[in-house]
Amino acid sequence: MNLKMVGTSSFFLLTSCVQPVIFATIAYYMFRSGGQQGTLLYASLGAGMMGVWSTTLFGSGGMIQWQRWQGTLELGVAAPPPMILIYFPFSLANAFTGMYALAATLAWGWIVYDIPLTLVHPWQFALAVPATVVALALMGLVLASTFVLYRYANALSNLLEYPVWVASGLVFSTSLLPEWTRPISWCLPPYWGILAIRHAALGGPVWGPLAMVCILGAVYLGIAVLTFRYFETAARARATLALT
Repeated sequence: MNLKMVGTSSFFLLTSCVQPVIFATIAYYMFRSGGQQGTLLYASLGAGMMGVWSTTLFGSGGMIQWQRWQGTLELGVAAPPPMILIYFPFSLANAFTGMYALAATLAWGWIVYDIPLTLVHPWQFALAVPATVVALALMGLVLASTFVLYRYANALSNLLEYPVWVASGLVFSTSLLPEWTRPISWCLPPYWGILAIRHAALGGPVWGPLAMVCILGAVYLGIAVLTFRYFETAARARATLALT
């Protein structure tokens, strides 16, 4: 149901289809002006993942607000299953909707810029993409839990979009960033996910980054379980679940 909802939302269509193509076009010309060969697919994959993260970020946070506006958040909280089991499919649907962004940028680069889509490790690429998407959904689930207690946590979503793009190295290498930012990058699933995807497409070790994606996904799942439980209890105590 959530997949149907976001699939007909003009905002999500803009975020997952139009915005990544614009970013990809800018990245293409930036990389071409640098005179480097074999980097356009690198830019295309990064721009696609930017769209996946944006869709996951805004969708995972927004799903709690939508439930609150529709008057169904209280029913979800009162249901016997834990909240995380109720809202994880929502977050997963948001993340997989963002996969349109990756498909759109790859298709755009192939049709308009004649970028070959030859993959060095196609089977590993097929594993890396869904694993990264699931890990992003789990990361988005942690952010979504804050909306249970704080109605204006969307300000946090707006704040985190660009920093995660930069810290994850989606467009340029994180080696250009200061040394103190490296531990931040290592804690982000998009950082390891884009490494696995690019190595699978362009060549390089895939299993190490892919293992880190799975490990961080499990870590964020554990954090989401704790945060949902904490924020649900706090929201009940403060009586802040309902909109009015």
